Amino acid sequence: MLDGKSLTCAEVIAVAVRGEPVSIDPTAREWVRRAADLAQEVTGRRPVYGRTTGVGANRMVSVEAQEVAAFGRRLLRSHAGGTGPLIPETEARAMMVVRANQILAGHSGVSEHVVDSLALALNAGCYPQVHSIGAIGTGDLTALAELALTLLGEQPWMGPHPLPPIDFATSDALAFLSSNALTIGQSVLAQGQLSALLDQTCTTATLSLLAVDGSPEPFAEVVHQSRPHHGSQLVARRIRDLLGEVTHTPARVQDPFGLRCFPQVHGEAVDGLSALEQVLSIEINAGAENPLVSVLDGDVFHHGGFHSITLSLALDKARLSALQTAQLCVSRLAMLCEPNYTGLRPFAADEASGSSGLMVIEYTAAASLASFRSMAMPAVLGHATLSRGVEEHASFSAQSARMTGEVVPHFVIVLACELIAAVRVLRMRQMSPNNSVELRAAFDNAVRILPTETEDRPLTVDLMTASALLTGEHVEMAEQLRRVTDKPA
Repeated sequence: MLDGKSLTCAEVIAVAVRGEPVSIDPTAREWVRRAADLAQEVTGRRPVYGRTTGVGANRMVSVEAQEVAAFGRRLLRSHAGGTGPLIPETEARAMMVVRANQILAGHSGVSEHVVDSLALALNAGCYPQVHSIGAIGTGDLTALAELALTLLGEQPWMGPHPLPPIDFATSDALAFLSSNALTIGQSVLAQGQLSALLDQTCTTATLSLLAVDGSPEPFAEVVHQSRPHHGSQLVARRIRDLLGEVTHTPARVQDPFGLRCFPQVHGEAVDGLSALEQVLSIEINAGAENPLVSVLDGDVFHHGGFHSITLSLALDKARLSALQTAQLCVSRLAMLCEPNYTGLRPFAADEASGSSGLMVIEYTAAASLASFRSMAMPAVLGHATLSRGVEEHASFSAQSARMTGEVVPHFVIVLACELIAAVRVLRMRQMSPNNSVELRAAFDNAVRILPTETEDRPLTVDLMTASALLTGEHVEMAEQLRRVTDKPA
């Protein structure tokens, strides 16, 4: 139920990824109607940006009365200047549900039938063709213009069947464009994926700790009570729960940073993703359109609430903090390949002379980490002055959101390399974690589908299988790959 005030990130993902249907709260729809009526009334008595004036540097240019009917459509056409690859269906659906819900907050002045059409498209499985490049964090103007032209019938719908075009009132044009709905939708999807990976990282790190007889002391409650940062406390508690009763004797007085500093480093990533979710929870229910229509005040307000610096900074932090914990994955992978920690041959190789074992996945992990690192550069370091100097700052949240989504597959690969190594070392040492029900289930699930062979062979199947296991997606593909590896020569 979209009501403009209670939509959650999880619900956006449910609609965008799983195709859950939406409905519109009648009370919220009535507020949309009242806001549209008020916007029309105010424009009759004073200038209103984008309704009686041009936009950007043309804000001082009045729209002549005889031009009003055509102005909105010209505005939509002129702003549909995106380029680059088309966004995938999930991102298009996320944009649509976010924009519909924002309009239902009742501050845009957009007509209620526009919201009805967005809901109809979502439930019919239709989505627009939207180009990925064209926004800088002050409104997803090009993407929303393409969506608006699709609603108008000037661009085709993707999906099972076309939808009937709607009339887009002149006054709806700028009000509809005045949003960062695509950036917000992309950010919600990336936040959900990274959060799930962070939890998988805790499980994998615990398997690695057991594989090298690591010390549980860095996760002791007293350690984190004495320096009570929220994230490190959460992570240490999570590892303690996964470890359960520790039955092994630690092999060293203290371990390398990949294990010893895991709560501190990973805790920052957990906090960063949590902070991002809080920002997104506000954004998906926000009335940020300029001008903002206030039914309660009976007026409209010109402002800069569309500026998304808060989101951009949250995305940058989430990406940077996730990079730090990915770097520790590579550190633990090195431990799992080192005889001094495992008691096995180098790279957990078999007994054949000169076997390379897991040697090459260190390179694969390092390559993915390098790509991750290049995408972690803060987007807010950029600057732009546009529209004849009247728009002299940008957050580049659109770039930050896109980069946050793009780091996900690289994080998956890095973590998959560690998981492969941890499971292999545990198998070769004939260890079966029984510390907790959850950890045992995770290990058994990995053992069930990861290849058992230790002789030198291509490891691509292992990487694909582990990646599918970590993401929780394409489990059928993982099982099919496993069956292929079990076929007799």
